[in-house]
Amino acid sequence: MNHDRRRPAGAFGPITAVALATALLGGAAGAVQAAPAEGASRPGLRPGAVFGAGSGSGGSGRTVTLVTGDKVTLDRAGKVTGVSAAEGRQGMTFRITRAADGHSLAVPRDAERLLADGTVDRQLFDVTRLVDLGYDDASRPDLPLIVTYPEGGSFAARSLSASGARVTRDLPSVNGDALRARKSEAATLWRTLTGTGADARSAAADGAAKVRKIWLDGKVEASLDRSTAQIGAPAAWAAGYDGTGVTVAVLDTGVDATHPDLKDRVDAQKNFSDTPDTVDRVGHGTHVASTVAGSGARSGGKYKGVAPGARIISGKVLDDSGAGRESDIIAGMQWAVDQGAKVVNLSLGGEDTPETDPVEQAVNRLSADSGTLFVIAAGNRGPAAATIGTPGSAAAALTVGAVDRTDAIADFSSHGPTADGSLKPDLTAPGVDIVAARAAEGVEGDPAADGYVSMSGTSMATPHVAGAAAILAQRHPDWTGEWIKDALTGSAAATPGLSAFAQGTGRTDIARAMDRPVTSSPALGFGTARWPHADDEPVTKEITYRNDGDRPVTLDLAAEAFGEDGKPAAEGMFTVSSQRLTVPAGGTATAAVTADTRAGTADGTFGGSVTATAADTTVRTAFGVNREPESYDLTVRHLDLRGKPSGNAQTGVYGLDGDIWKDYSDPEDGEFTVRLPKGRYALEGRVSTGADPGDVKLALLLHPKFALTRDTTLVMDARKAEPVRITVPDRAAKHTAATLNFGVGTGGSGYTSTYLVDDFGNLRVGQLGARLPAGEAFAQYNGTWTHGAVRYRPAWNRTGDLSGFTAKPRRQDFAELNLTVGAPAAGKTGTLTAAPLAPNGSWFDFDADEFALPHTGTEYVLPGVKWQYAVNQYGAPDADGEPRWEGGQTVTAPRSYTAGRSYTQRFNIGVFGPHLYSAGGEASGAIRLGDEFAAYVPLFSDGAGHVGVSDHTKARSALYADGTPVFTSDEPLNGETHALPAGRHTYRLTTDVSRAASLSAVSTRVTAEWTFRSGHVAGDAVKWLPLSAVRFTPRLGAASTAKAGKAFTVPFTIEGAATARTARKLAVTVSYDDGRTWKPAKTADRKRLELRHPARPGSVSLRVVLTDADGNTLKQTIHRAYRTTS
Repeated sequence: MNHDRRRPAGAFGPITAVALATALLGGAAGAVQAAPAEGASRPGLRPGAVFGAGSGSGGSGRTVTLVTGDKVTLDRAGKVTGVSAAEGRQGMTFRITRAADGHSLAVPRDAERLLADGTVDRQLFDVTRLVDLGYDDASRPDLPLIVTYPEGGSFAARSLSASGARVTRDLPSVNGDALRARKSEAATLWRTLTGTGADARSAAADGAAKVRKIWLDGKVEASLDRSTAQIGAPAAWAAGYDGTGVTVAVLDTGVDATHPDLKDRVDAQKNFSDTPDTVDRVGHGTHVASTVAGSGARSGGKYKGVAPGARIISGKVLDDSGAGRESDIIAGMQWAVDQGAKVVNLSLGGEDTPETDPVEQAVNRLSADSGTLFVIAAGNRGPAAATIGTPGSAAAALTVGAVDRTDAIADFSSHGPTADGSLKPDLTAPGVDIVAARAAEGVEGDPAADGYVSMSGTSMATPHVAGAAAILAQRHPDWTGEWIKDALTGSAAATPGLSAFAQGTGRTDIARAMDRPVTSSPALGFGTARWPHADDEPVTKEITYRNDGDRPVTLDLAAEAFGEDGKPAAEGMFTVSSQRLTVPAGGTATAAVTADTRAGTADGTFGGSVTATAADTTVRTAFGVNREPESYDLTVRHLDLRGKPSGNAQTGVYGLDGDIWKDYSDPEDGEFTVRLPKGRYALEGRVSTGADPGDVKLALLLHPKFALTRDTTLVMDARKAEPVRITVPDRAAKHTAATLNFGVGTGGSGYTSTYLVDDFGNLRVGQLGARLPAGEAFAQYNGTWTHGAVRYRPAWNRTGDLSGFTAKPRRQDFAELNLTVGAPAAGKTGTLTAAPLAPNGSWFDFDADEFALPHTGTEYVLPGVKWQYAVNQYGAPDADGEPRWEGGQTVTAPRSYTAGRSYTQRFNIGVFGPHLYSAGGEASGAIRLGDEFAAYVPLFSDGAGHVGVSDHTKARSALYADGTPVFTSDEPLNGETHALPAGRHTYRLTTDVSRAASLSAVSTRVTAEWTFRSGHVAGDAVKWLPLSAVRFTPRLGAASTAKAGKAFTVPFTIEGAATARTARKLAVTVSYDDGRTWKPAKTADRKRLELRHPARPGSVSLRVVLTDADGNTLKQTIHRAYRTTS
């Protein structure tokens, strides 16, 4: 993907004033590859950053089916709001963990051990990532998996088929299969693959013999006139070498073989993606292929590729959005090798993990078995350290970073080390503003010339190296891919002052690689030197130099290295055994390089190269070491309720000072040791207390703030956990849900974990360590007891000592809420969630009541806690049998209630209309920062003032500046960000949204039009633009109806910039014939309408025209605002 400097548009739901001021319009460049955009360097509007930032109704979010078959629902902000166990898994305990970065994990108890010991991929339970990848239930009915097996093991296809899975690809390079698991039968497949179920002990043993690991089949994404000369290609051409006779595979978005630069150069094309053909509709693959081997025909040779004589084969492994599954990449690599490709270009990547994932395994195995060279992009997540992507992180890959035309590292180019600490990238190549062929149907890139586009990224650097490799393969047809890799890395030109973890050995130079008689062995990785360093043992490794010439070569050797900050490594950290070395003709010679991390005081990574120089040649070999910062061993022992070691236990280790987020276990003796940097951690021990491994009973040991300052052993002893005993004053009420929320937050870091159990009797809780101040840790207990239409919802926020809990609230301790949920159309069902606010401001609304609409009920809640209520409406089931979400409302801000008092709550009853609100730090409206604009106006908020969203059949929104369109959209005003023209202008903002009468017989169409003046906003301040709205609040029945033939009062409120007192003009008209005719409505004190309904039942539509004191205007129409009945 190109290094796009434009900002994509985004959308947001209910928004917070704080979020708008600090997170909307960021000044950094847009995202490249799969990486998120950089954070704003100043307060501003980052597109999409506040989508769902407020209290938005959760029903408009997503549902995700886990590999276990359990379903997880998320709101629009990505927060988990519900979990439903799969059939046959009722009573399962769940842990929901949400990190400071916003990612949420939903882990059922029977997956905890498999997750901690690495048998299942963590991404399978990262519901945030599953949604980001398009693996939610609305996007696809199945879940793509990769299952790998021990050598010689596998599942029969019939066994997998009987479990609801289909084998889509055989992946011999990783001894595995790619599967598509039907979500409706995922629970069955889970039992088959893992051996969980009725006889868990024997089944688990059987499953372990068959499965090595269950991976998510994740996605990877797509990550010349001057640049070819920059790497020395013209010199190779002049010598007669242009890649002729060498096949290069481009595994990408496809290749447009009709482009003049690629005409008659593509020998084979195959589609591995979900798209129906090999056509490149992105443009990325065509750009890459022409950089490798384009003829430059369309430009008269100006934009010729690096190896214009090479042949191309194209494997379309990325779909028409530029993304592809890992199994498609693996299959494409196998195909490329089978087709005889000497070089394979992979300008793509995904997030790396410390494990060797299936794509890395395939690169390593295919490289060793075939001698093919895999040239792979480093990634576009720089300049931060440890951002190399997979599969560029594979040891055998020739991993490519990017430089600009001056050989300076591109700011986006990923830096090493890899997630497992290895030295990468291997070298660099030009990757900024690269001009190459444009696919006929391509959409990426900036136009550069007729038939050409410019792109930036390590994706663009990689094909330069693939072309250079093709030239070397032509020059030395007997060389393996490994030898070509050695020659290219050894001949690279270093950029001064850069660590090898940024540039490898330097920028590719094919001219220097062509006929050098001497090459060297690959880079030397010295690993990690453990702290403290005063007693470090020096580590020595050898470089082997090979001389293919017919005369000896004497080399002068010198080493230099730099830290992450560009400062030279301490003197003596790296030394070479000799300053001069003679390599015999046709032979080899070795030099020893020693890393001595006792030298210096700075910690971190240090990398550089040994430069071997002769009269006519220079050979570079990269090396690197990680000098561990102050770190210690943490040993954790798990004991069960008998005081015996527990193999069915895990401890989560969550860094409060750094990016550490991992669960550990040892199924053998319940003990593990992990090396961690000095710092503060939250620890969460989970020890099963039931007799059976699948039992949901759990002892939870919490250490909210553990300071690791020395080697330490901790005991997670289930006997220190105390019971949780809660009752309600109605013995007939059934305990239907129990939730424990545990949160730690210090400064800008923190996390929350939520445990869902069917009964508090299954849970014991203990705290380790000292009590903490209220602002640093909390435990929240909340549950639901049900008796008919009555719900008891006791909730407490505990701080200080979090061990156990006992409470027996009386009836007089509760506040009573009389609840009505309306039905604006017949045949609807609804859900209600009631969530207590935690001390850190979050809420967890997992227990949703389901009912037919309309609905009445009684809620009993305790004081001392603020409550967040939300309602959603559902229609008939969809094709998958799931109720179809149609709309919902939520309170504008959580509120508390007083014991002994009675309250009324009305939801989903009209008049539904626009709502401009500001409450609890949340707000709606329109804003400007500098010359960027965003607006969010909820058009279907109910009569009680609950913020509302709705499904719709048609929408149109637009903004005009002095009559000239700024933007038009087929969506409501959901917060997309748009650039505004400079200077001061008169703006007109319009929105028009319709919804089906089958969804709601009232407020079937809502329109609004505003005019206002606005100019550039200087500095970092967000300016709220002067929008107004009128909210009508009559007392209507549950179906949003009033009596026909009667006088009727309709109270209303002017919201936003205008007020009843300051509005210069206000005119309200009413229509009783669906808007065919309108007549003035009598207003009293600008606060209410006095109407008389016609005797014949029908509907009432309302229109407002308003001008505020500054001349800003509003025209608002609500068609069929409510109905009248006899």
